[in-house]
Amino acid sequence: MKLHINGQEYQANEGLTILQLAGQNGIFIPSLCHEEGLAPAGACSVCVVEDVNTGRLLRACAAPVAEGLAIATDSPRVLRARKGVLELTLSNHTGDCKAPCQRACPAQSDCQGYISLIAEGKLREAVILMKEAHPFPASVARICPRPCEMECRRKNVEDAVNIAGLKRYAADWDLNADSYIPKIPAESGKNIAILGGGPAGLTAAYFLRRLGNAVTVYEKLPKMGGLLRYGIPEYRLPKAILDAEIAILEKMGIKLKPNAKVSIEALQEKYHKVVVATGAGISKPMGCKGEDAAGAYGGIDFLEAVALGNAPEIGKHVVVVGGSNTAMDAARTARRLGAEVFVSYRRTQDEMPAEAIEIEETLQEGAKFLLLTAPKEIIVENGKVTGIILQKMELGQPDASGRRRPIPIEGQDEWLPCDTIIGAIGQDVQLTGLESLLDGGKLKLDENFRTAEADTFAIGDVTGKSWYAIDAIGHGRKAASEIARSLGQTPTWEELPATLVQATKSPEDFADIPKKARNCGHVEHSSKLDFSEAHKALTPKQAAAEAARCLSCICQDYHECKLIRQANMYSANPDKFPAATHRRSKYPVDKSPQGKKIIRDMNKCILCTLCVRVCEKAEGGEVLTAIERGFETKIGTAFDQELPAHCESCRKCVESCPVGALM
Repeated sequence: MKLHINGQEYQANEGLTILQLAGQNGIFIPSLCHEEGLAPAGACSVCVVEDVNTGRLLRACAAPVAEGLAIATDSPRVLRARKGVLELTLSNHTGDCKAPCQRACPAQSDCQGYISLIAEGKLREAVILMKEAHPFPASVARICPRPCEMECRRKNVEDAVNIAGLKRYAADWDLNADSYIPKIPAESGKNIAILGGGPAGLTAAYFLRRLGNAVTVYEKLPKMGGLLRYGIPEYRLPKAILDAEIAILEKMGIKLKPNAKVSIEALQEKYHKVVVATGAGISKPMGCKGEDAAGAYGGIDFLEAVALGNAPEIGKHVVVVGGSNTAMDAARTARRLGAEVFVSYRRTQDEMPAEAIEIEETLQEGAKFLLLTAPKEIIVENGKVTGIILQKMELGQPDASGRRRPIPIEGQDEWLPCDTIIGAIGQDVQLTGLESLLDGGKLKLDENFRTAEADTFAIGDVTGKSWYAIDAIGHGRKAASEIARSLGQTPTWEELPATLVQATKSPEDFADIPKKARNCGHVEHSSKLDFSEAHKALTPKQAAAEAARCLSCICQDYHECKLIRQANMYSANPDKFPAATHRRSKYPVDKSPQGKKIIRDMNKCILCTLCVRVCEKAEGGEVLTAIERGFETKIGTAFDQELPAHCESCRKCVESCPVGALM
């Protein structure tokens, strides 16, 4: 008989299904529940195709071929249906497709994956995996706020794994060896301009270049790096490390143009796509009298001057205003320049937005905190700062940030003599030169970083939606994906949305893990006040011990899972259909009796029934069956009996499972 698939004529013999015919001719139709040699079940419905003549949707695994049939396997209706089916399936599927550390990372670094490789001594492979997330593992490991460690499940029984320390250990090894450089495919013929050479812009450049695009990065300052170079002090991030990682970008063929003055309009005329990543380099004013005097600096301006080798004369006494990481960096830098430093913050230490480790080390290095104080007036004599009047504060009711609002205490001021004031209360976005992209004076973007100009994107701190370097890096990666798609390219680095996975482990799961002291600290801090790196690296022995502490919180069948591959393929949203009646909490992972070789996890099961049908045909079969009905359905044995001994040698059910529910 003759029939058509996607407009192409094929011949087929009676007895074939549409799925079989398509497979014989290299036409891909997805399926979760089909296996050759088994009767079709149609349980997953992912294999739907469209009968062009009738408009009906058919399950390709069960629909037989017929004379004159016309089938579409990739029509818009079919694609919508498959996506919907996958979203329904995901709504009742819970498994550690991604470890919690990876889900917490704005750049989606596969922490569990590279820690596992480090534990095996495979440092090059670990770095290659790191660079699937971004191009700055050695730099980021030193300055990241470590959201991954905040979600590390090892914290349920003891301290989190030192993920950043392990990343630094492997990334530094790579920089000292023959550094890994991603291979670049043939030139695509597309050219892209990046305006701004900070972490966001350079990350976007890195990923877009990996697809063969010509990428040029324009930076107004003398060197590339943005915040990483001019906002992070040398003692936290040695610039030799940053230079080495940027050099790899140049070796990939990315053109870097520092000291560049270009207009957005000129770039739009010359390039297929333009990415604005100009950062937020304007220090916010403190709003008090005298802040324009000589000796008063913005926090980011002060740090930039030091990074450029133009450190100002700050005298013997410095007051830093603010409680952010930038404030801590400014205070610690001023200490290294020989000054006595006071940090004025209008709330208490508990409300400081800076990382706890930054606060702790600022105090360790001798800075003094003046809490519940705010600048009222900077005293100026002969055009120079000579002191500051601090208004004493008390905490009132919580404000929009959730923190208690600081309220001035009338009549209570404190005068403090000083030579320099550094205001580090935040940065504003620099929008000069971007007027063509503004709406009502603001830069408006869609969820994919597109501006009002279709071929122009904006990422990083300039968007006002990025707080740390790792956030900006995440922007660069996501924007590169959208730009690639707009150019008809496939972003090969994309993975399933982080929201797909729900935590299935709890502290009780780790009750048998003995508590013990950390094998190594956060990373040992040096008390020496100079600009050499303040944190020591892990030794090989420490790194091996720390990597061994990782619990590998990820589905062991992740790389073989059909569900995650197909969910990626059709961009399925796992949160589209929240499961109101969720059977999973009722059926914990079957762990008993001790020594059993097959484990059933109904949290992952999608009820495709493949295991049941495989079991029916296996020797001594019909062990597994579907039990109960509706939302309560599960796969088990009749009357909940133990698996017979031959199951451990058969294992065909395990091999057939598309989602790793049987292990």
